[in-house]
Amino acid sequence: MDYSKTGLQLTERFEGLKLTAYRDVAGVLTIGYGHTGSDVVPGLTITAEQAEQLLAGDIANAVDAVNGLVTVDLGQSQFDSLVDFVFNVGRRAFANSTLLALLNSGDYDGAADEFEKWSHAGGKLVAGLLRRRQSEKDQFEA
Repeated sequence: MDYSKTGLQLTERFEGLKLTAYRDVAGVLTIGYGHTGSDVVPGLTITAEQAEQLLAGDIANAVDAVNGLVTVDLGQSQFDSLVDFVFNVGRRAFANSTLLALLNSGDYDGAADEFEKWSHAGGKLVAGLLRRRQSEKDQFEA
């Protein structure tokens, strides 16, 4: 499946655009639309065009993860919510999650109930993450 425009808008809304590297709530160096990695260093600045390119690559990785790890049928809104989730938490976390295990067993409702459990950073509840997880869950259930 492919990520929809609606899904991309969800990711962009929650990530926001920052053209200078910063530390996110977990202390991870981040730039653009939530891009992380060894290429992000303190003081780095990028253009909006570069941010879009980084986002496209990061989204492609999340799309590949969802397409490769999910073994049940998904509707577009379910797929979009999962891509945003994977974009934010990472492939490895998703691959090892109860959310994925429940989903692949056919328990869509149980999987939906797992989203909000991923609302913490550094052991603390983060209001922005909770709002994001609630939006992902709402989209998953739409």
